[in-house]
Amino acid sequence: MAKAHVYKRDHINTDEIIPARYLNTDNEAELATHCMEDLDADFVKKVRSGDVIVAGDDFGCGSSREHAVWAIRGARVAAVIARTFARIFYRNAINCGFYLIECDALGKINDGDQVEIDYENGLIKNRTSDTNIAFRPLPDFALEIIRDGGLLEHIARKTADPGPK
Repeated sequence: MAKAHVYKRDHINTDEIIPARYLNTDNEAELATHCMEDLDADFVKKVRSGDVIVAGDDFGCGSSREHAVWAIRGARVAAVIARTFARIFYRNAINCGFYLIECDALGKINDGDQVEIDYENGLIKNRTSDTNIAFRPLPDFALEIIRDGGLLEHIARKTADPGPK
């Protein structure tokens, strides 16, 4: 079960996810200590491993830095649910082995709600309101990259074990 951290707005940008003043490291645990701090100063105090972020349109807009994904992943957030994502952020997330869910959940999930996510079947169960929200699951190739821990790990695995000949 995951707690939802809901931000009822569009265009949450990479500078709000991880402010540029902290981009002097690629250490996810260190980046996590500043995750979302310019948007929600208490985020790192209230987020727990496995929680989810819920937002509106164009989540992750702004720069193409991977640090934004690293900060969220370092905070041990399980997924971000948003109506839409900035395309480069979306691709960075998959490449970094992080799951994004594109669906309209604002108004269906409230701050603090308890949710369960069935990633393969495309279903969010809001246990607080006893409702279900369907979403289109990521394609198999993206799920495989995420399961392997990201694109680099996926390539290393594929080249080490090319499979049957």
